[in-house]
Amino acid sequence: MTLSEDGVIPACVYIEACENYQKQSWRNRCRILTSNGPENLNYPIVHRNGSHNNIPITEVEVDWSTDWLDRHKKAIVSAYSTSAFFEYYKDGLFEVLDSRPATLFEFNRRLLEWMLGAFGIKAEIHPTSAYGQTGEVEVNDLRGLHPKRSNSVLAELGLEKPYFQVFTPKYGFTGGLSALDLLFNEGPNSISYLKNL
Repeated sequence: MTLSEDGVIPACVYIEACENYQKQSWRNRCRILTSNGPENLNYPIVHRNGSHNNIPITEVEVDWSTDWLDRHKKAIVSAYSTSAFFEYYKDGLFEVLDSRPATLFEFNRRLLEWMLGAFGIKAEIHPTSAYGQTGEVEVNDLRGLHPKRSNSVLAELGLEKPYFQVFTPKYGFTGGLSALDLLFNEGPNSISYLKNL
């Protein structure tokens, strides 16, 4: 690990690069809060020979042949255009989305790098070199999180804490959303929110 310019030792984040793609997982979706409630934004993948089973995650290609990206960007604008920090962060997010990397792994890596930077989190990102291998450091293994399974990780750790959301008056606080929700609503205060969990 190397020190950053300000002398801070960055966190070490491992991305699982040796697993096979898991369909209907968080690997190609996120959840935002719209005026109609929570909405999943799924980005399609290319199916080899009609299947996506047993494909290494680093080889899964994003399907750019349809206009899903434009629909997703419109949904994000509709959901967050009135949030306090949307205008500040949207260009950076859309630049990453518009970069259209070929693989799902690269797409997620770019989104993760952008999100960490937007939050002000200094982190070194490393792909694993063998399934489950993360070096000689203690890790929180979150590979098992799945949209179709109950996700009580934050509750179990005592880390659920509401923040203001655009649609709080309509729905109350809605958990289980993309980190984009926190970023667009809390902006630079997001890092303080995360540190105080």
